[in-house]
Amino acid sequence: MTVNIRHAQAAEQDVVANLLQCYLHDFSEFTPVPMDSRGRFSYPYLGHYWHDPQRFPFFVEHKNQIVGLALLRQDKEPATGKQHMDMAEFFILRAHRRCGIGRGAARALFCLFPGPWQVRVMRANQAAYPFWQACIGDHTGGHYVETTEPRARVFNFDQVNQSST
Repeated sequence: MTVNIRHAQAAEQDVVANLLQCYLHDFSEFTPVPMDSRGRFSYPYLGHYWHDPQRFPFFVEHKNQIVGLALLRQDKEPATGKQHMDMAEFFILRAHRRCGIGRGAARALFCLFPGPWQVRVMRANQAAYPFWQACIGDHTGGHYVETTEPRARVFNFDQVNQSST
């Protein structure tokens, strides 16, 4: 399965915003997502991805077609101050799920940013949990720490510097 990860340019912010509408619609099944007066779901952080050097917007492509997105951010653990890469948002269009694209995209993203990673999965999103557990487990050879919070399951692992192939 050939999956390409491409940085979303500032001129493509409207494409990311359109994909976010699909993502937020899906996500609204698990938690309330506010809508604006035009009936569009709100995502207040979108503009930050082209102005904040700690945020990284990506498209997921398959066969030269955009099939998803990933929004990453460098974050700090509040208690320790330790930095990690955070998978803030990850979305694959429904027609392209369950065929390896999501797993390939996640692996490629992990490999782009060696070092500590964190992936949070909302407990209500029961379909996402086995995906991330298998994806991260396979990718790390089982070398990850999973913790449970009241609203999320959290995966922490270290990405060693390696090729994504």
